[in-house]
Amino acid sequence: MLAGVSRAAYYREWAASAPREEDTAIRDLVQRAALANRRYGYRRIAAELRRNGTVVNHKRVLRLMRADNLLALRSRPFVPITTDSYHEWCVVPNLARGLVPTDVDQLWVADITYVRLLEEFAFLAVVLDSFSRRVVGWAMEGHLRASLAVAALDMAIKARNPAPGTLIHHSDRGVQYACREYTDVLAAYDIQPSMSRVGNPYDNAKAESFIKTLKQEEVDGRDYRDLNHAREAIGTFIELAYNRQRLHSALGYRPPAEFEATLLRHADYPRYYPQAAQPTATATSS
Repeated sequence: MLAGVSRAAYYREWAASAPREEDTAIRDLVQRAALANRRYGYRRIAAELRRNGTVVNHKRVLRLMRADNLLALRSRPFVPITTDSYHEWCVVPNLARGLVPTDVDQLWVADITYVRLLEEFAFLAVVLDSFSRRVVGWAMEGHLRASLAVAALDMAIKARNPAPGTLIHHSDRGVQYACREYTDVLAAYDIQPSMSRVGNPYDNAKAESFIKTLKQEEVDGRDYRDLNHAREAIGTFIELAYNRQRLHSALGYRPPAEFEATLLRHADYPRYYPQAAQPTATATSS
């Protein structure tokens, strides 16, 4: 080195002569590194500082991060289990594997996810049309009973009124979808049930893709006061942002509601959905 001493000797002398200045400088570097890398733990922050030429012990970094409340954001905190596949109810075959829908209301996909509130968890059940990616039914409650999934299914049926014998309903093997309360509703409307294979998330990929979008664009970073606050905010996201505004590459970069309305404008389109035509009028007036 130009000073004629090693790097370690230089830092030892610097620390001995100005301990307070050194601690302040290290703390500033730790804060900058932690804020720039919010998911780094103290060991990675220490390694990052060492890569940039700052000699610091990882225990010291941990102490400073704790003092400044800069501990890393956890990417996966406690996650409540939403799927119980070990039950006595009948599991039906997978009818959705390899199925490529050519119209709306040929294949619906359903799933349940959790939403963290300030002091508890809430649970969201959704039903999507596989062809248009539109959320056609949803319900949110503070429990995982079958009535949660049934409420989302009831909303979907009332909104779409699918023709008997033309629709497949696909879900995982969770008890909410296999129990009699749920399957009786499917049977009453002549909807054919279908369930994913064990340990294969790709069978229900479209529903899981929506849940990922919901978490990234609405839930993450939000502090919901209670169930009602979460239900209102998430309902607005589903009905307005996701169904009517968010562009989907698989739909030619159109929102699901607009995509369905485009189908209605074709003369040979066999069915008419008043709720799907509404976004077209809204878009035209704006």
